[in-house]
Amino acid sequence: MTEFFKVLEAEEVIKIISDFPSLSAEEIRRDNACGRILAHSITSPEDLPHFPRSTMDGFAVRSQDTYGASEGLPLMLNVTGRVMMGMPCEIVLKPGEAVAITTGGMLPEGADAVIMEEYCHVLDEETIEITKSVTPWENVLRPGDDVVKGQELFSRGHRLRFQDIGLLAGLGIEKVEVFKKPEISVISTGDEIVDPSTREIPSGKVRDVNGPSIYARLNSMGYLTRHLGIVPDDEKKLLKTCEEALFGEKESDVLLLSGGSSIGMRDFTLNVISSLPESRILFHGIAIKPGKPTIFATAGNKAIWGLPGHPVSSMIVMLFFVEPFLRRLEGAKENKNFDKSVRATLAVNLPSAQGRLDFVRVTLNTDEAGNTFAHPVYGKSAMISTMTEADGLIAIPTHSEGLDKGTEVEVILF
Repeated sequence: MTEFFKVLEAEEVIKIISDFPSLSAEEIRRDNACGRILAHSITSPEDLPHFPRSTMDGFAVRSQDTYGASEGLPLMLNVTGRVMMGMPCEIVLKPGEAVAITTGGMLPEGADAVIMEEYCHVLDEETIEITKSVTPWENVLRPGDDVVKGQELFSRGHRLRFQDIGLLAGLGIEKVEVFKKPEISVISTGDEIVDPSTREIPSGKVRDVNGPSIYARLNSMGYLTRHLGIVPDDEKKLLKTCEEALFGEKESDVLLLSGGSSIGMRDFTLNVISSLPESRILFHGIAIKPGKPTIFATAGNKAIWGLPGHPVSSMIVMLFFVEPFLRRLEGAKENKNFDKSVRATLAVNLPSAQGRLDFVRVTLNTDEAGNTFAHPVYGKSAMISTMTEADGLIAIPTHSEGLDKGTEVEVILF
């Protein structure tokens, strides 16, 4: 018989997640690549800009013709033309001459600087007076000043941001190779679960909370997620649904099972997972509270998470273990499991049992002096309201007996 509880500490779980291979690569259009993770580094195919261009409105000049100019001793230059935006400039600048130019315009041959229009006074159509000198290449971007041809722009594992997409567009890069995003199936299990749309709930039944919340979270993160509904505590039905999710026509890379992971006469999840092809249970239990009865397994190259049935436990396991795992699959090189946090002072003593990582829900308030305090939200892991009332979580370390009132803590924000 398969060992039921193979409990690991949180650090061991994170190590397993970090060692999991990423999915294969795919080529996609640049405009669809924001938020995706590069499977290969990208180098620049050309200089940017590829011609000398002005960064200011003003006049293109030879810097040496401006030396000594000041408010008290202005210099005069002859205006010989205007640079047209978006057009090649065929003007050749000679000593003592200036050419009108706008931001982004191509610098004429012979010019090596632009003097801002604030320091230029038009005397007539052919003459300007300048009251400031400029240095060589002042207010000018030369070829390669922004990006040099052959320069590495982004390394493998970089998550593309919207500003990165802009740079790729500026260099004419139309397609990029990124890691595939995992496709995920979500199944809620349990005889006691009914569809959330059920108006009149029979005694002993509860609406499905975990399925919709998990689906919504994954959907908001851009994953292709399929919610396969509710499966009762029937081994054959659950096995068939899992096989269809992982190996059917629309096969998923990851299967999330909500419920059926704790010890109980009618919890069949572990047996079902063990019956899947090439299955391997990596652990059954994490030394955390809430969320201990968590399963992680593989079936071939597919991943399976058995999440606790209690909503709070399920959500915390999602935030701290499942989501970092999914980011790993899509190629992320960072192993962070939260995006935003704040420092706060603990308002009360918080006891804890050694040997487990405790996640405590807290609310935040700030006093008139600007000090932020964290207050625990008390309640059992079956009470979803404790998550909706909380602003975030604090983690009490595994080998700590608790935290004292007044301790500065990191609050992981929802």
